[in-house]
Amino acid sequence: MTENPNPGPADATVRLPHPPAPGEPYGASYPPGPAYASGGQYPPPSYGTPPPPRAAGPVRPRLLWVFLAWALFVVLLIVGVGGFAGGLFSTISDVAPAKTFAGGQAVSARLDPKDKPAIYAAADQPTNVSCEVRGDQDEKVTLTQPKTSQTVAIGDRKWELLFTVGVPSAGTYQVSCDGEGVTFGIGKELTASGGKLGGAIALLALPFLGFLAAVIVTIVVLVRRSANRRRPPTHSP
Repeated sequence: MTENPNPGPADATVRLPHPPAPGEPYGASYPPGPAYASGGQYPPPSYGTPPPPRAAGPVRPRLLWVFLAWALFVVLLIVGVGGFAGGLFSTISDVAPAKTFAGGQAVSARLDPKDKPAIYAAADQPTNVSCEVRGDQDEKVTLTQPKTSQTVAIGDRKWELLFTVGVPSAGTYQVSCDGEGVTFGIGKELTASGGKLGGAIALLALPFLGFLAAVIVTIVVLVRRSANRRRPPTHSP
């Protein structure tokens, strides 16, 4: 009996397979697997086809808003400029002399303090003038020269404001003026139609507001369209 030179807690016994017979390959044999057309190789793994991206719609907001904003500006520009021109022409026509007379003449005119009556003169060259206004009952009437030069142009004639007329009450007054080669007229102060003139000037604010709105709409639309264009497309579940 031969003693085990390396005793241990347990002995492991390994049994080798029997030697192969002549012509038989060494090792375990397995049945052949299914044949594939690609040289016997396994097909590549399939992970599934990703779903097609959802068709992208039009970029929002549409450029139509920009077109509408600038169209509104054009409309307000036409209304504002046209209204200002019409209001200014109406104001000038309202204050321009309605009754004219030559130097050395006297005319009767109805004057009302509410209308702020005034005397105008039109001359081709500088000259000295003088005017007088009298009432039927010798009412106190004042003639005051304007502190600043005021002119009104109607057609080819340029009227210059000479005096503002202060009458105590509405009534008929006698107006006379002297001046060589001067045509005189009775009209109103420009400030008497200040409401109309102010309304005409206010119409100029409409184009400005329309332009400001168009610029804001354009900037907002372009910025939002740029942000939506950079946003990645979403996929349907």
